[in-house]
Amino acid sequence: MQIVHKRGRTVRGIEHVGSAHDEVELALLMQMAQERMHAGQGQLPLGEDRPGGRPVAGPAVTATPSLVLWEALERLYADLGFDALKDRTFKQLVLGRIVEPTSKVDTIRVLGELGVKAPGQATVYRCLSRAVERGYRDQLGAACYAHAAPTGRLGAVLYDLTTLLCRHRHNSVYADVLVMPMFGASEQVSPAVVG
Repeated sequence: MQIVHKRGRTVRGIEHVGSAHDEVELALLMQMAQERMHAGQGQLPLGEDRPGGRPVAGPAVTATPSLVLWEALERLYADLGFDALKDRTFKQLVLGRIVEPTSKVDTIRVLGELGVKAPGQATVYRCLSRAVERGYRDQLGAACYAHAAPTGRLGAVLYDLTTLLCRHRHNSVYADVLVMPMFGASEQVSPAVVG
């Protein structure tokens, strides 16, 4: 929950109050938000039984964006060097699918639930074409290598999420996960998960 300070239609500031996981926590956060909004203000002794005046409505929950989660994911995306692609839609697809592994088009729903302005379906498909045309796979691989190489701890993990998700959703036999040795450039064994 957040308190948005506005003057007219201009947002002057946003104050994070907390996150609620049930109705009790939501009520507590609403009370805390009320106290913060009216801190240091006295109340006129009018009483509720006095006629006249306009009834004052309590605060209303208009949205519950997960801005803290989104900002943390954006920082990690940038730390890995993926911002070099300069493709906002691609970043949204990647981060949305980290939050909930789902189809590319259903990622639009996930982004909306996070409170992030999601791209349209046509924009998603144009983004996928750009990813192929501009060689995003090679650029991301280079960024990953540049990020991991200084540590000296490199390994490869192959993971077919589509197969695992598909088998899980159709209640058939779960995919067996095999750990196979793979040899890198230095002939050291690195584990790889194959679904």
